Amino acid sequence: MERPPSTAQRRAAFRAILSGNACIHPASVHDPIAGRIASDLGFEAAMFAGSVASLTVLGAPDIIVLTLSEFADQARRICRGGAPPLLVDADHGYGNALNVMRTVQELETAGIAALTIEDTDLPRGHGVAEPGLLPLEAGIGKMRAAVAAREDQGLVVVARTSAVNLVNLDEAIRRTKAYVTTGVDALFYTGVNDWDQLAAIQAVSNGLPIILGGTPASMADKARLASHGVRVALQGHQPFAAAVAAIHATLKALREGTAPADLKGVAPASVMKTVTREAAYAAWTRDFL
Repeated sequence: MERPPSTAQRRAAFRAILSGNACIHPASVHDPIAGRIASDLGFEAAMFAGSVASLTVLGAPDIIVLTLSEFADQARRICRGGAPPLLVDADHGYGNALNVMRTVQELETAGIAALTIEDTDLPRGHGVAEPGLLPLEAGIGKMRAAVAAREDQGLVVVARTSAVNLVNLDEAIRRTKAYVTTGVDALFYTGVNDWDQLAAIQAVSNGLPIILGGTPASMADKARLASHGVRVALQGHQPFAAAVAAIHATLKALREGTAPADLKGVAPASVMKTVTREAAYAAWTRDFL
């Protein structure tokens, strides 16, 4: 079996996506098996979201209770398992700008291809109903710290803002103009809901590639997204929810008395052998034991 691409090769591949002319949808992955499936299916890149990490590692909602070490460890497992170039959602960098530097160092070592740092004021403070944005100066500091912390210039650092939905488009434009001066490699937005908003952002992006954290059905046009500078567009994290549904249905059926041989939707042995790379382990056993 062929060896998976090296970390350097995966980082170069992700940079090629950003410098290309097309928009791609990454696979949402949560563990090594999901990453391998994404690779086997030919996905150009994969996404490991903070929300999915919290669900996978803690079984908890996305309210920023996951720790950096827990997140980095799971990202490392996914990369080691042979996932496509992995973009990770590093949330707010787990603290202030100095914590952001530590976050970049840990995730770079884990083997990821790209990471986002956002300017949301997280974790939510006492008595705060909904999180807001950090002051612009603090956001700039985090982006500059992230760029300064990386040792491998192949690692992609992405500035992320939720200004469109948390404040307004004008604030998103103001922050875009500031973040393009920090040395980041790309820009990530949530809450972009129409083509006019996207065009306004693109106009001040200084040519940096754009990543969108989901789009409405009215914007589900990869060619048009690409023409607006979008190189990666997330589609949500349905694979994890589908896995939960499958596990729930299987355990429920067993609990209710269904015979194991009669269960539906169980991966056949051939699929399990593929996703666990059984042939490679058998070869290594012959060669080395």
